[in-house]
Amino acid sequence: MNSVIHPIKIFAGTKSRYMGEEICKCLGMELGKMNIQHFADGEFEVSFEEPIRGCEVYLVQSTFPNTDNLMELLLMIDAAKRASAHSVIAVMPYFGWARQDRKDKPRVSIAAKLVADLLMAAGVNRVITMDLHADQIQGFFNVPVDHLYASTVFIPYIKSLQLPDMVVATPDVGGAKRANSYAKYLDVPLVLCHKQRAKANVVEAMTVIGDVKDKNVILIDDMVDTAGTICKAANLMMEKGAKSVRALASHAIMSDPASQRVDDSEMTEMIFTNSIPFSKDCRKATIISVAKMFADTIKRVHNNESISSQYVFK
Repeated sequence: MNSVIHPIKIFAGTKSRYMGEEICKCLGMELGKMNIQHFADGEFEVSFEEPIRGCEVYLVQSTFPNTDNLMELLLMIDAAKRASAHSVIAVMPYFGWARQDRKDKPRVSIAAKLVADLLMAAGVNRVITMDLHADQIQGFFNVPVDHLYASTVFIPYIKSLQLPDMVVATPDVGGAKRANSYAKYLDVPLVLCHKQRAKANVVEAMTVIGDVKDKNVILIDDMVDTAGTICKAANLMMEKGAKSVRALASHAIMSDPASQRVDDSEMTEMIFTNSIPFSKDCRKATIISVAKMFADTIKRVHNNESISSQYVFK
């Protein structure tokens, strides 16, 4: 019996169309045609405007802002399954709700697990994402999860800066594993920040563990929301005698007043990927595209090839 080749088709949600177009450009193909009809009460309907029967369908959609884009992705998955797609793969550069990955106090939800359950209930066959807030979220799924790392694009950028006396730092101990991977790969010291929160998005106190005097500091984080923590860490390191502070973060959530905080801070540069569309007015922000990384992964998945070779490190 001859093996059946399932053609690739790529579609993108409303807020991730820019990413879908970049991925398709890297793969030398056209973005699929899809229509999203909005009703007066905020409800919307998803429909594919071309046949997808028997196709390997990739749906590009970051869930930020969270609620509407998650629902849009769920409807896209459902529509694709009902249109007889052979397989449906969710490409989620930013996986929202990931900060709620465990019960850290009584009577709270585990939103990341709920989102995983919703995606699987809708009929997703595979998920491709990047820099989850917590690695264990992969285990919330009963389908394959390809977890990519922004280090693939960040490391070449760091090297291009040719900074002497460099140290890698993390704005909180929760990111120590991620920052340690960068420090080991670059063969530079690791510095930690310990913070105490008064409440969510509000830092009460922070201390630096390690030497930053006369060093060029690279702060590593997975996301920046209000930028309170990372700006406080950057300012504190400059007070401790650092030559310069730059920050790398995979996901630019940048809720107000984050842009103003970054511009007013002592940091030299704030580097993000384009996993989330960045439209803020922030003069210190630099955006690096991850479209090629996702395009390469899609190509490898389609061809049943290993994707581990494209990781700089995990």
